[in-house]
Amino acid sequence: MALLASGGAISLAPAFRANADELPFRHGLALFGDLKYPSGFSRFDYVNPAAPKGGLVREATLGTYDNFNIVVAGLKGNLATGIDLIYDSLLLPSLDEASSAYGLLAETVVVADDFSFVRYRLRDAARWHDGAAVTPEDVVFSFDVFKQHNPRLSSYYRHVVKAEITSEREITFTFDSTGQRELPQIVGELNVLPRHWWQANAASRPKRDIATTTLEAPLGSGPYRIKSFEPGRTVVYERVRDYWGSALNVRCGCNNFDELRFDYFRDQSIAFEAFKAGDLDWHQENSSRRWATGYDFPALTQGRVVREEFPVRSVGIMQAFAFNIRRNKFKDARVRRAFNFAFDFESINKEIFYGQYQRISSYFQGTELASSGLPEGKELELLKPLRGEVPAEVFTTVYRNPVAGNPQAARKNLLHAMQLMNEAGWSVRDMQLTSPAGETMEVEFLIENPGFKPPILIYKAALERLGIDATVRLVDSVQYQNRLRSWDFDIVVDFWLETLSPGNEQRSYWGSRAADTPGSRNSVGIRNPAVDALIDRIVLSANRSELAAATKALDRVLLWNHYVVPQWSSDKLRTARWDKFAHPEPMPKYGIAAFPTIWWWDAQRVSRTG
Repeated sequence: MALLASGGAISLAPAFRANADELPFRHGLALFGDLKYPSGFSRFDYVNPAAPKGGLVREATLGTYDNFNIVVAGLKGNLATGIDLIYDSLLLPSLDEASSAYGLLAETVVVADDFSFVRYRLRDAARWHDGAAVTPEDVVFSFDVFKQHNPRLSSYYRHVVKAEITSEREITFTFDSTGQRELPQIVGELNVLPRHWWQANAASRPKRDIATTTLEAPLGSGPYRIKSFEPGRTVVYERVRDYWGSALNVRCGCNNFDELRFDYFRDQSIAFEAFKAGDLDWHQENSSRRWATGYDFPALTQGRVVREEFPVRSVGIMQAFAFNIRRNKFKDARVRRAFNFAFDFESINKEIFYGQYQRISSYFQGTELASSGLPEGKELELLKPLRGEVPAEVFTTVYRNPVAGNPQAARKNLLHAMQLMNEAGWSVRDMQLTSPAGETMEVEFLIENPGFKPPILIYKAALERLGIDATVRLVDSVQYQNRLRSWDFDIVVDFWLETLSPGNEQRSYWGSRAADTPGSRNSVGIRNPAVDALIDRIVLSANRSELAAATKALDRVLLWNHYVVPQWSSDKLRTARWDKFAHPEPMPKYGIAAFPTIWWWDAQRVSRTG
């Protein structure tokens, strides 16, 4: 698609360039409203410009890895944690604005008034770790290979029809329609790859293939590079001392540690024991039981280990039991709704989670974009043309999850679940729920995280009271990913993170085209014209109020189709660390913990902590 995809000569577009040159250059982009930081700003407000450089951070990550190639992530292999640290993108988001980004590899950016194209001008100083300049050819090459080989980004970039070099240091991305104000920033997020490294010929090794996994440490341009690794066990990144971008305003006070080490563990509880023993420095806690009862070891009572919760303001989440509706037994929404009535969240929250969670009731949980009440105003205007294509309850009934928490309420919910199953044609024969065709309702919960097993076992007991034969299959991360990519599952635990400005990623989450794309985030298999139409309205929103209305409308349609059984969430990130580090005050509003990006090694704390 792009001019240099097959090694062709550079082609310039003088007429198009002249048109673009009439537009103003910008130092960054904001999705709605104005940028907080003016042209020529010295640094972000939330960093410490005097943060010392040095030290080591050791973190745990779960599973395994066999790949350093970010292009095929999600389709082939398991990508190493932290590999994005070695790359730079055209723009870099700020952590104290909801949807703004500033030039990193790009010095300036020009956007068409109708959002039909965007043009980026590269910084002359941008360099790869081997000293070669970052070029427009690298940008075009990167865009091409991501669009061709990465399922998620292929959907993300679907409306970007062309990437071309329009001057010595400039690249222009052209879109297939006008009004998609998010697309200029989307292409600005592109991780740029070194074309010369991937296409280099050498007699001493096989030719590099961008479409396959690799365990050869790639060349990057970012603040870190791979220092050492043991496949599947550990990977260590070292700070690039002569990093070309270290003096940029967007990098000031960031990337302060000399080394970042990620050790792989099969189980979170084992990782926690390693943390307690001092073999890890930072621990992100995902077990409410452990958070409530497991932090009584000496180092914490001595003050050498610090627990801290950080508010989550930058993302929403839907975490859920996700049905594979490609399978006939889950095609009826009443069946899926029945599974929700069998799920006693309140009892599980009390018995297992120590009351630390809230039930998720929106695909945009935790943001102002979550739907509530009945649709009205702009939201109702968007939904009216879809009447008949969406569940009638969207217009008449406020969505609420069933509530239990005691035996009486749980029994009432199970009776309603059975009624829904009967309405869908299922009935109990010989103690098993059976379809009119004689198929028994058998479901397998496929998981890779053993932490989900206790709540699922409680859920399983309730399902069996309905005559559903439920099993739990715990597999390793490789097998799990392979089965997920081939849609070989009944129910999985899945989650979708939502930004404060949703857009084209919704196509990969819920869009019809993504339902049959291996590696896409549409694990459920949703093919719904009404959903597609509302995603289009989100993408084409002209202002913040239109975006909010379209997002809330989409939320309602997804909820009332009962594609998932919503689980639980918290509005805080629970962390523990050995007291060796410091962070700025105040922390950025949308950065959550922002660890280790804006933290630094504190020698005085280290001397006290040991």
